Amino acid sequence: MQKISSGIRDLDNLIDYIYPGDNVVWEVDSGTSYEIFIKKFIESSFSESKDIVYISFNKSAHTLLKEFSNYINDKFHIIDCFTSGKGKNDATFLRDYEKISKKIDITRLSNPSNLEELTNAIATVESKTSSQISYIFDSLTGIQNLIKDESQTCSFFTYMCPRLFDLDSVAYWILEKDAHSQKFKANIRHITQVVLELYRRKDNFFLKALKLSRRKNSEAFKPHIYEITDNEEIQIKKIVQTPSLDIGSKLREIRLSRNMSQKELAEKVNLTPGFISQMENNQIVPSITSFIQICEALGVKPSEILSENKTEEKPIIKKEEILRKISQKISTADVYKVLSDDNFQVHIVVMPPNSSVKAHFLKKKDPEIAFLIKGELSLTLNGSNYSLREGDFLYIKKSIPENWQNKGGEKAELLLISR
Repeated sequence: MQKISSGIRDLDNLIDYIYPGDNVVWEVDSGTSYEIFIKKFIESSFSESKDIVYISFNKSAHTLLKEFSNYINDKFHIIDCFTSGKGKNDATFLRDYEKISKKIDITRLSNPSNLEELTNAIATVESKTSSQISYIFDSLTGIQNLIKDESQTCSFFTYMCPRLFDLDSVAYWILEKDAHSQKFKANIRHITQVVLELYRRKDNFFLKALKLSRRKNSEAFKPHIYEITDNEEIQIKKIVQTPSLDIGSKLREIRLSRNMSQKELAEKVNLTPGFISQMENNQIVPSITSFIQICEALGVKPSEILSENKTEEKPIIKKEEILRKISQKISTADVYKVLSDDNFQVHIVVMPPNSSVKAHFLKKKDPEIAFLIKGELSLTLNGSNYSLREGDFLYIKKSIPENWQNKGGEKAELLLISR
């Protein structure tokens, strides 16, 4: 079997690439930059001269042309469900539509809530292609919003997913997880081959596999941090944890001790028996809501199941780890986060030689301590100019610096600590 790249090396290594026939469902939180995962997959498909069929419910044709201008050729096909759907045939979205249709193969559905019309449009595009096809369904949530019926959305997926699997095609499906019921998501997970979850906690992005068919790697079911660099590369890193508790087996033991079948438990929590079976075998991981409901149905406290799951707290933060993290760019300076909790906010600022920043590096106005680790810096504070040399401290109370300069021939490193 020839495996397929997602366009992201770390993701390929984590999930053992994408397999022919995989329907990859992305359950996403808002603000997780899932669009970059789509873009990388399109880049990879483009480099392999595959046809790309983009079924758009969330973006106009104008927006797609801007985002994917580097990949627009006769192998890029758009099925536009947005203009007459969420776009309500607004003149803004219809502007220059005829010109757009001459640049790219685009099919605008007059009634995108009619799933039969969508199915026929997909078949028509397929009849015009000769290579393997990569599909992007940019919003399962958008489909549901149009037809106002979860069961119909699920029926469409139940039809399309096995069809694409049999064609050995790969499809990305985007699902906004907070917009759907637990039952709907459980049904989707049961049918599809791959489910990947993207979520955000404070300043960190996390990726976790909820289902991986035909694979043996359990490491992907653990949360991993992902970071997006300035040039839109995605780096995925493992979270160091103590040995994880076998949640599935423990829930299974409790269920059996209650003389309860998988079907009975599934009915109590509005899930499917197949979902319960996969969960107990640690093939999928329940959402927090589902996990709490299952614990309530079994009469057990969630804390009893999770009592052994403790993340290892590391008192030492290595500098090389800090500088590998994605930085915030403030003019020419790079700002790296060292620590952010209820007690302290700690950052390292790196300024290149002969550079200046006409602002402070942090927007918050809390008191700060600055310590110059390396190099020399000058600053303007309350209209006065000051110089810092290696080893000097600066106490910033109420006013914040208006200007920073590195006039030296080497980069400067500044440590900032605030509450």
